Amino acid sequence: MIAGGVKFLALVALPFYLLDQLTKWWVHTHYALQPTQREIPPLIMDAVMKTVGRPVKTEVIPGWFDIVYHANTGAAFSIGTGKNTYFVVLSIVAFVGLLFAWKKNVFPDRFSQWGVALILSGIMGNVTDRLIHGYVIDFISVDLHVRYANPWPTFNVADSCIFIAAALFIIAGIRDARKPKA
Repeated sequence: MIAGGVKFLALVALPFYLLDQLTKWWVHTHYALQPTQREIPPLIMDAVMKTVGRPVKTEVIPGWFDIVYHANTGAAFSIGTGKNTYFVVLSIVAFVGLLFAWKKNVFPDRFSQWGVALILSGIMGNVTDRLIHGYVIDFISVDLHVRYANPWPTFNVADSCIFIAAALFIIAGIRDARKPKA
């Protein structure tokens, strides 16, 4: 199972990782970086200045969905902004921990196996950004027209993979809880 399992992880995680990096590269080379913090660190200010003159956004579905270029040095919802090194270390520990748990057959069902592959892909995508740029590139801006979530925080393909992985882990947990215990 382990050799075939690693192949499964690679066959799922790598295409999503490549899609994440390709879309971020495209945004990085075609859009103006928009600072999302009040105080802009020198690293991000330098990137902002290099992108002046490029489009700020593209409205895909006017009023609902835009392509933008934001820098995030924190985690989801910009929690922990400015702690890039911390998130690199935490991500590497989580990545290694998931591989170790995979080797110990902690993820027996397809839902959790897909979840692991997707979360590994998301970790790789966002860590790559942190190491190359010093921040994560977020570019999908959605306005849900919901109070207190207007607009929704900007995200990327890696974040989507992590979100879907979390949903798959929840489904796996519910299914496991419903199984009769021996």
